[in-house]
Amino acid sequence: MRLRKLYGTGYLLVFAVVLALFFENVYAENGYEFWLRYKRITDEKVLNDYKDLCKEIVVVTDNHLVLNSAEKELVRGISEMLGVRLAVTGELKVPGSLIIGTYGSKLVRDLLPLDTLKPKTPDGYRIVSLVVNEKPLTIITGRTDRAVLYGVFNFLRLMQTDKPISRLNLSDDPENLLRMVDHWDNPSGSIERGYAGKSIFHWNKLPELETRYYDYARMLASIGINGCVLNNVNTAKNNLTGWKLITREYLVKLKALADVFRAYGIKVFLSVNFSSPVLIDDLKTADPLEESVKQWWKEKVAEIYSLIPDFGGFLIKADSEGEPGPFSYGRTPAEGANMIAGTLKPYGGLLIWRAFVYKHNGSDRATQAYKIFKPFDGKFAQNVVIQIKNGPIDFQVREPVSPLFGAMPHTNQMLELQITQEYTGQSTHLCYLVPEWKEILSFDTHSDGKGSTVSKIISGEMTGQRYSGISGVSNIGSDSNWTGLLLAQSNTYGYGRLAWDPDLSSKEITYEWVKMTFGEDPEVVKTISEILLSSWKTYENYTSPLGVGIMCNGSGKYSHFLPAPEKRVASSKADEEGVGYDRTYSTGSGFVNQYFPPVREMYENIKTCPEELLLFFHHIPYTYRLSSGETVIQHIYDTHFEGVEQVKQMKEEWETLKGKIDKERFQEVLAKFDDQIKQACIWRDAINNFFYKLSNIPDGKGRLQEASGESENLYTK
Repeated sequence: MRLRKLYGTGYLLVFAVVLALFFENVYAENGYEFWLRYKRITDEKVLNDYKDLCKEIVVVTDNHLVLNSAEKELVRGISEMLGVRLAVTGELKVPGSLIIGTYGSKLVRDLLPLDTLKPKTPDGYRIVSLVVNEKPLTIITGRTDRAVLYGVFNFLRLMQTDKPISRLNLSDDPENLLRMVDHWDNPSGSIERGYAGKSIFHWNKLPELETRYYDYARMLASIGINGCVLNNVNTAKNNLTGWKLITREYLVKLKALADVFRAYGIKVFLSVNFSSPVLIDDLKTADPLEESVKQWWKEKVAEIYSLIPDFGGFLIKADSEGEPGPFSYGRTPAEGANMIAGTLKPYGGLLIWRAFVYKHNGSDRATQAYKIFKPFDGKFAQNVVIQIKNGPIDFQVREPVSPLFGAMPHTNQMLELQITQEYTGQSTHLCYLVPEWKEILSFDTHSDGKGSTVSKIISGEMTGQRYSGISGVSNIGSDSNWTGLLLAQSNTYGYGRLAWDPDLSSKEITYEWVKMTFGEDPEVVKTISEILLSSWKTYENYTSPLGVGIMCNGSGKYSHFLPAPEKRVASSKADEEGVGYDRTYSTGSGFVNQYFPPVREMYENIKTCPEELLLFFHHIPYTYRLSSGETVIQHIYDTHFEGVEQVKQMKEEWETLKGKIDKERFQEVLAKFDDQIKQACIWRDAINNFFYKLSNIPDGKGRLQEASGESENLYTK
């Protein structure tokens, strides 16, 4: 009214247009909102149905930090999707109420018998539709406030994907107790293997808090993450300073972050240096059996918990790649881990000890983690968890599952995956990893007979161990879209969904993410989903065939990004006659002996070894014929050419979505595909020419010379 009086109707119209243009510019799509976009529902029938069931929010549990987050998220999501502002009350007033609260609240107990579909775990939630006195109601509940928060996010996910919410009877428990992300961020702001900008954690400004911290915690909670390691596992080598984060100066800053994450049910962890007593307080030793060292850790842990009572614990990389460990003092991994774990135990803290250790025994890197850790099964403390990379080498696009899974039934184990794409194209190449992770989780180790899958081992189902789960190396950075490559957000989402429920299908997870991120248009959903689901195999085609292993450069600005097969012969064992690493027990390194008999025999025999891993286990002549009838060398040539064409096809498919996706994100992804095509050509030519020069066997289709001028290396090796 005041604007109308001051300026008149004409001026008001101009003002409205300018204001609309301003907000369109300010809130242009850039990926910042992840999949929590809560866009207005346009289908009138769906909209009206939802409105009838979302008329008010009834919060029936006493005020609590995490429940407050659940309430705010429900208000935010429903208000934005339905275009209404919901009242929040403490008692039931109108039909169509959404009731949120724990089992302990009287109203939930009165309405919902606890003996039906009761969640099994503290994080499990239940969503139930009821009709009471002819009034439709929806209850979102669980044992804990965190469970209610997870239920709220799932309820909103149903609405985001246009699912019916009128006859719900859902009970959903996470398969894994520990569902964590591991940051490789440094206090300086840099990120080891970071491809999405600088660290989001500004230690130089903390304890001052930023909106981005809350938005990040929201995102993690939306996919069920309950633990976050805030810093790099490398804490001291190459002048890194992560070891400082447990000093008094930084603990006050850490407390501020812990307060943010706590509101979303997430415990914070820190990577610490095994030699912290020496680095921080100049003790003469870090020997885990020295009383002065034990006392130092005891006092330091007490200091941390005095500030952060729910601190999760420590992650340690020891005796690996320059990071110190118990080997320096003639002690075992169990002795080193158990001492520190003992100081955490009174507070309920965990000590997570990485199994990524090599260069200690034998020449075949694949064999070493098993040799180091297997002898100590059952000797680690009850609050020690051994964190094992999915494969025996290092997050390659294709490698077998680590034989440590199932080999330590008396030890807590968790799986470590890499969400950030260190060896799979970084922030340039689209490589959707959910299909790979599904293969890893469903792999049958035969550790306790048929059906002993990795998923059942890390959940504790097979072994009965108390602490188990999954961790993923984070791909989050300071870029406006968080992940550098916008479509890489699908890996973040997919990781969290699989950590909660490994039985979800790749297709189901993919469709969820696409709908929540880009909307419900069937063509958009189908096209983007198909692009994502094919991208892992496409990347494999033009980089590393048949499980050959590491084929990239190892150092420099573009480390692990560019092809450098001539520098990786120790991995590929490529020579004039053939290619592949002989890891058999009959003629090779004996690595296959670390698997249980059915798996061992499968990999040992060249006829039964899966062809996608053939070169990981066998040295094969170039003229050996695969099941397709093609020779190994021709397969290498063909797949590299096919891979490039597949990337071009992905770009063409993306271009069909012009006008169906906001222009900002459409153009951003399109530009990335242009870069990926260039890099795929570089990989194709580098690998094919390398093998041609070694084997002196030409491409049977005469394409090598034709392709040699197509790629141009835009980077300095």
